[in-house]
Amino acid sequence: MRVKVGSQNPVKIKAAKNVLEKIYKKVEVKGVKVDPGVPDQPIGLEQTIKGAINRAQRAYKDCDLSIGIESGLLEAPHTLTGYIDLQWCATYNGKTTTLGVSAGFEYPPKVIKKVLEEGKEVGDIMDKITGIKNLGEKTGAIAILTRGLLDRTENTEQCILMAMIPYLNPKLYKLR
Repeated sequence: MRVKVGSQNPVKIKAAKNVLEKIYKKVEVKGVKVDPGVPDQPIGLEQTIKGAINRAQRAYKDCDLSIGIESGLLEAPHTLTGYIDLQWCATYNGKTTTLGVSAGFEYPPKVIKKVLEEGKEVGDIMDKITGIKNLGEKTGAIAILTRGLLDRTENTEQCILMAMIPYLNPKLYKLR
C-alpha cells in the first residue's frame, strides 16, 4: 500500500504511518508538499474540510491512497472563546473521499483573540507563548494544554482512524 500525505509536517506523516501500519500488512507513507487552497488559519467547517480534501486530492499521484489533514477553528456555542479547534482528515483513493475528525479542544482566550483581531495563526501564537519553535511539528499545542496527556501525533491519529472507518468496513459503506 503506497500512501501520500499532503503535507511535509513530520507529525502528520508519523500519525498516518502509525494508523495505517495497524490496518495494512505493508505500507509506505510519504509526505508531499501541496497547496491546501485555504487560508493558513482556516476558520469554519467549510474552509477546514476543504483544506483536508484539497490536500488529499492534490497529493494523489503514484499511490493507492492519499491523506489530507487540516486543523481549523470552528464556531462552538457555550465555549469560553466561541471556537473549538478540530483536525479533519480526508482520504482519497482516486474515486472516493472519506472524512474523519479528531477530538476538539479550546485554545486559551488570548490565542483566539489574536487570531480574530490580528489575523495570526494559532501555531505562531502558541510558539510565542510556549517558547517552542514549530510546536505544531513536535508535540503540538494539545500536549501543552493537556499537560502531556495527549500529543499532536495521537490527536492526528484520531482523525485518520475515523476517516479510515469505511476502508475497515467496505461492505457497509459500499466503498468504491
